[in-house]
Amino acid sequence: MDELKDNTAPDLAGEPPAADPVAPAAEEPRPVEAPDQWVRVRELAVKQLDRFMSFEPKVLRGDDPDAIHDMRVASRRLQQVLDLLYPKPRPKEVQRLRRSIRRSRRALGEVRNCDVLLLSVEKPLGRKRSARREAWTAVKHYLLERRSESFVKAMRKMNKVNLAVFYVHTKELLLTPAAPQPHGHHPAGDPAPPQPTPLPFPERIAEALTGIWNAFVDQIALSQRDTSGPVIHGVRIAAKRVRYLLEVVHEFEVAGSADALAWLRRLQQHLGEWHDLEVLEQMMVEMLARPAFLRDHLPLAMEVEKLILRDRQTKKEFEEKYFRMTRDSMEWQRLKDWVAYLLASPSAAFTKV
Repeated sequence: MDELKDNTAPDLAGEPPAADPVAPAAEEPRPVEAPDQWVRVRELAVKQLDRFMSFEPKVLRGDDPDAIHDMRVASRRLQQVLDLLYPKPRPKEVQRLRRSIRRSRRALGEVRNCDVLLLSVEKPLGRKRSARREAWTAVKHYLLERRSESFVKAMRKMNKVNLAVFYVHTKELLLTPAAPQPHGHHPAGDPAPPQPTPLPFPERIAEALTGIWNAFVDQIALSQRDTSGPVIHGVRIAAKRVRYLLEVVHEFEVAGSADALAWLRRLQQHLGEWHDLEVLEQMMVEMLARPAFLRDHLPLAMEVEKLILRDRQTKKEFEEKYFRMTRDSMEWQRLKDWVAYLLASPSAAFTKV
């Protein structure tokens, strides 16, 4: 979905394109039928499920960093679509499937971190004249050791998930033709209170986006007051949730969604590079915290400390750019205006002309 472009979309403010002056008559707006929309969302979920599972053999081999990354991304997209199909309170079966997705993603988290950091460490080592080569070499060896240990732990956790069973149950759930209930389900035999009329599809999208968007905006506001690493990292996670839900919106060719996704991708990429520096610093600090290493390699440890100080300066530059992106920039304001329009008039936003 990242590659899709909406070349006819208006700007993020949501203004419709100007009518063609030579057209004989404007065509009446036609909303897409809700059942077709839910079928399409289920198809998107099945696509992400199949994509998620397709990376498992490569991940198990342990030598394909891209497969580990792609499997984690597919897991986030799949989870976001499941949340759209099954809002809270969710059936217990859906809750179990979501836990399996999260456990798989988290199991691979440290392996992914090591892969990214090893790639970044190779850059200074690949230069003919690299300052502090010995320090970078020591960091590389430490990362390789951490990667090996993390991969073994990750495979143990993945085995407990039993992805084959997960796949069968999830696909069976997604191929169920019934449309999702707007406020959860009740197990067979349990008395269920009267249910409100199911929301139309655009309103259900707006309902799902409201909570995710508000959490994203609140996290950005918090980061303006508290610039600590965990808070800024929280913005990165919140941005992913907004982006993956808006990818569903974009599948329905909603005007302005392409521009919204482009800005969120830029923010996510920028914060991803910041996060890599954050994790690298943490890894180097843990490396130096080993008493044996500090005792036997004190001069080398001092060189690694210089790498940490340089890393902190680079992180500060990334943080300053992030604040410029989210304080008073025109792009950030356009995104907020577009989302406000989508939340206020979802049926109009989803209407094709």
